[in-house]
Amino acid sequence: MLTTDQIEQFQRDGAIVAENAVTPEQLDALRHEFETWVEESRSEHAAYGQICDGRPRFDLEDDHAPDRPSLRRVASPTDISATYAAIAFDSAMTDMAADLVGPNVRFHHAKVNSKLPRTKTVVKWHQDFPFDPHSNDDTLTALLFLDDVTAENGPLMIAPGSHKGPLLSHYQNGVFTGAIDDEASAEFEAQAVPCTGPAGAVCLMHSRVAHASTANNSDAPRTLYIVTYAAADAAPLSPIAVPSPDAGRILRGEEPGRIRSMAFDIETPVVPKGASFFVQQAGKD
Repeated sequence: MLTTDQIEQFQRDGAIVAENAVTPEQLDALRHEFETWVEESRSEHAAYGQICDGRPRFDLEDDHAPDRPSLRRVASPTDISATYAAIAFDSAMTDMAADLVGPNVRFHHAKVNSKLPRTKTVVKWHQDFPFDPHSNDDTLTALLFLDDVTAENGPLMIAPGSHKGPLLSHYQNGVFTGAIDDEASAEFEAQAVPCTGPAGAVCLMHSRVAHASTANNSDAPRTLYIVTYAAADAAPLSPIAVPSPDAGRILRGEEPGRIRSMAFDIETPVVPKGASFFVQQAGKD
């Protein structure tokens, strides 16, 4: 599915944007279902629903209102939607992930992160691997664009090549905040590159790449369907923050029956008590 040039760019920069990760019909189905969830959220005033560990499935930003909804997270949509499950488990996006971490690939978790028009959700600089450490770092975050992602609607910003650098602390003053300290964040901000593209494209990002995003100050939505894939011989080392009964499912190849490890040192992550890591980054968990 991916070209040699794309694979080499991923290895060099730690992220690529590839178009046509889903069919137009699949994209329409994903968008329709998410719009249904947004409409349902208009009648809610706090995080609601329930995932398999009892925490809320649907997370609302502080500026959420019936006339201007701000649904920022749907956790484990694969548990409640055949459409979202099918695309995570068996689509062109799955094949692209296998090109980068395969041939044997596991499903780790899935979520939807959304920035609806003129909403304030901000994602601070962080790496994904410290949230979900594995025995090796052949783990990948696939961010499928459900909307056109532009420079104006709060795109993902990455620090190219940062996946080759150290695993940074996501603790501040002894508290797991899910964010890198201000000094490192400023360095990444200075070299940040936006990941933009049309709806139906996917940003494939190494789990060690430092990344962040700003608020959506435009009139256009920016919604991402995010799926984490891992090489089948990468064993998870901590509880999954976004759990699902399908976690660990083999999607490509076969069960290797082996665990491959690499040397690294990392602080133990903390599963949020609330609906999502947004609560941790805001210092409210």
